[in-house]
Amino acid sequence: MAGVYIHIPFCKSFCSYCDFYSTTDNSLQEILVQTILREASLRASYLEGEIVDTVYFGGGTPSLLGVPAVAEIIRTVREKFSFADDPEITLEVNPDDVFEGFFRELRQAGVNRISLGVQSWDNKRLRYLGRRHDAAQSAVALEMVFREGFDNVSADLIYGIPGMTTADLKEDLEKTFAFPVTHLSAYHLTVEEGTKFGRMKKEGRLKETDEETSASMFALLGNICREKGFIHYEISNFAKEGYISRHNSSYWKQVPYIGLGPSAHSFDRRSRQWNVSDVRKYIKAVAAGEIPCEREELDRLTVFNEYVMTSLRTMWGIDLLHVEEFYDKELHDYLVNLSGKYIRYGLMKREKNTLVLTDQGRMISDNIIAELLADL
Repeated sequence: MAGVYIHIPFCKSFCSYCDFYSTTDNSLQEILVQTILREASLRASYLEGEIVDTVYFGGGTPSLLGVPAVAEIIRTVREKFSFADDPEITLEVNPDDVFEGFFRELRQAGVNRISLGVQSWDNKRLRYLGRRHDAAQSAVALEMVFREGFDNVSADLIYGIPGMTTADLKEDLEKTFAFPVTHLSAYHLTVEEGTKFGRMKKEGRLKETDEETSASMFALLGNICREKGFIHYEISNFAKEGYISRHNSSYWKQVPYIGLGPSAHSFDRRSRQWNVSDVRKYIKAVAAGEIPCEREELDRLTVFNEYVMTSLRTMWGIDLLHVEEFYDKELHDYLVNLSGKYIRYGLMKREKNTLVLTDQGRMISDNIIAELLADL
């Protein structure tokens, strides 16, 4: 099944760590929504009749849009694409955008999954990250979402923040699990070029968390989530049984998806394309009946390497039978041979015809994945 991603780039302010395309010029919200609807019409054939199982509103800050606009987008994509009977429809929400009745209205609009950007329960860390909400607003938002009957609720946390300890992470996890969340996305802070943190690092004003502390935090994260009954199904994602993110899992399993909005990416197994990261250029081009994007045709080796990169991050791992059937015997044998040393070191295990990373291997997943990429 396929997915639809909708990028809403608007923010009230920029977070210090975020390198996703966003803008604080919120004057174009109304015309952007109409442009996204127009793009959906122009690209109605992109998924070639594949059944859509997930819709994901990301950003930026999608919760700034207002419920009527969210509802209009959902109605339109349902009209333009073939949908499964029970699609997962997710909206990312910032805690300080919530008001009484907000989640009730979202349910009526068709949203059935909420991803709440908690990030931290410590107000000093929130200010350091450049977040515009505080811990009290996160608590109020979580109380509201469950009061309105949502059960598919994800909380986002960031760890590995400079100065943060394992005890701080434990406290953040305990406060999160005090609510009946069914999914957790916990990301180690990555300092990206072009962000405020990136500039601070370049100027010597930011010291990243050392590897030993990061490893301890990752181990603690996994242990606490297991104790709470969560499945560690992807390096940064944990879920109760039945609440694994269908949308994100489709990315990792190379399921086709279409991205609507400025900077949104699309993938049809043969090519990848991405829209221009500029709201005004995007609006102007779509108004002229054009899709303002760059496109990359994907050869067999590129698709294979992407499969290795994404699948090894998950609990499902690399399916060796899939590799042999959809790629070739040479790449199958390449993986079997190269994975041998990681299996001996206890960093990877082979379960029948599947290669998966162990907990130890997950801690250095980037290094292992890099070595497994093929250049045949």
